[in-house]
Amino acid sequence: MFFKKFKKATLIILLTLISIPINALAYSDYIIAGGQNIGIEIKAKGVIVVGTYKVNNENIAYDSGIRVGDVIVSIDNQKVANVDEMVKRINESDGTVKIGYIRNDISKYTDLKLYKENNSYKTGIYVKDSITGIGTLTFIDPNTKLFGALGHEIIEKNTGKPLETKEGTIFDSEVISITPSTNGTAGEKNAKYYIDRINGNIFENTTQGIFGTYSSAIDKNKLYKVAEFNEIKKGEAKILTVLNGTDVKEYTIDITKLTDNQKVKNITFNITDPELLQKTGGIVQGMSGSPIIQNDKIIGAVTHVVLDDPTKGYGIFIRNMLEEAEN
Repeated sequence: MFFKKFKKATLIILLTLISIPINALAYSDYIIAGGQNIGIEIKAKGVIVVGTYKVNNENIAYDSGIRVGDVIVSIDNQKVANVDEMVKRINESDGTVKIGYIRNDISKYTDLKLYKENNSYKTGIYVKDSITGIGTLTFIDPNTKLFGALGHEIIEKNTGKPLETKEGTIFDSEVISITPSTNGTAGEKNAKYYIDRINGNIFENTTQGIFGTYSSAIDKNKLYKVAEFNEIKKGEAKILTVLNGTDVKEYTIDITKLTDNQKVKNITFNITDPELLQKTGGIVQGMSGSPIIQNDKIIGAVTHVVLDDPTKGYGIFIRNMLEEAEN
């Protein structure tokens, strides 16, 4: 009798254990390291106010309560998703519009009296609905085709706030010149991009990077093992990045500090490669996302430059990016 009860209890325990969800991460142990220069376009959830201006010597938008960083989502109770829709609604108005907007996650409304000049309405508002720029592709998971880039969020420069993403794309880009960094000033990659040659769709803009699904063909000939946290060491490593055209090259760095109790700025390093220092003066804008390789394993990505000394910078652990890509 005891044995039968024991078997029944054992069965219940096993069934209970099986029913517990397992939060195992699904990213691959081996991934494709990027380094390619990419063009990036992300579209906002609404129309972003990036400035105001005077109309007939009055700041009509500011006086109505509109501020930089507000996201306009409706005109006269009709939703607007982009600048074209906003302009259309305004041109259909009778000279006064009810603007619905979001500020700090709170919905607000205000009435704006427009000023007509040369048969068109002036709102007193500078707006945008997307951001276009360049960066560096960090990785592609060959099994899921998820990609990650930048290693940090995209900030709208006028508002200083992260752009809440509705959708976006990455596309071909090539570097045509470098403006070197100097102490106190970050240089930049100067590039042209081909917005019609799309390689992937963005679904997320986070503090750990931009993420999405890669849509072009991928090369699985060279895969890098994803390093465990305890395999990452101080000392020599390499970054993969483009300084000219589309040619991805390796450049040496020296890792001086590792920080594992945060999601970003996990790796502190110095640029030591003579060629990279000569061409760029250190880290430049557009280098964000460049993969960091150590002992033939991918360990992280370049994210930030130290402005006072652009030969120094920060990186993020690759596992932090991979985990974010799956969330």
